[in-house]
Amino acid sequence: MKPAKTRQILTAPLSWRDMPWGEYFRDALTQQLQPWLGKLYGFHMLKIGNLSAEINTQNCSISHQVNVGAEGDLLQVVANPDQLPFESKSVDACLLAHALAWSQDPHRILREVDRVLIDDGWMIISGFNPFSLLGVSKGIPGLHRKAPWSSRMFSQVRLLDWLHLLNYEVVFRTRFQVVPWHRQGGKVISAHLPALGCLNIVVARKRTFPLTMTRARKALGKTQLRPAVNATRQFRDMKDQDPG
Repeated sequence: MKPAKTRQILTAPLSWRDMPWGEYFRDALTQQLQPWLGKLYGFHMLKIGNLSAEINTQNCSISHQVNVGAEGDLLQVVANPDQLPFESKSVDACLLAHALAWSQDPHRILREVDRVLIDDGWMIISGFNPFSLLGVSKGIPGLHRKAPWSSRMFSQVRLLDWLHLLNYEVVFRTRFQVVPWHRQGGKVISAHLPALGCLNIVVARKRTFPLTMTRARKALGKTQLRPAVNATRQFRDMKDQDPG
């Protein structure tokens, strides 16, 4: 397995229109996300990267949505995705539409997103499937320098492993758009062979589980147990002293 971090300089497209079938990909992602956008709630949402900024999220109940990225016309905050200028645990949801695909260090971006997300916050990741027609055609000479073939294609299993290490619960995952050059993505073949979909989505929630009992809880437990033990002893002493 190739390492996640690379020294290769990657240039992400500034728009879905800058790659073949990009608008098809954008529309397919938007359609797949609609059922989940209605389930998001909170006060603040980050859309990381120019491709995320072009995803229609009007159906999301989070009204304050901020587009963040290194450069682009649709951005409200200009910043590197791996150095977000936000406080820890201050964001309710983050959308990373292919934000990892052109990243030199996807682990660093995930850790930074994890830092700003509140407990039980939502992380939505999309990317290209390496086990698809798009992924296979990446081996054709000359294509690897052009988007979308110039992107890094991580398998869904690999994404799940990364999220598991960060203690995220995956609530939804899917693959779709088997035929990249068709607007509908090939509905029939996509329904029967979704594993070959060119696009994949993972929806996950940040979970925080206490691993050890704190001192306060231990002290509270002892305080609650002592009266019960003393009462039992007093009851036994009174029973022994009863002349009847």
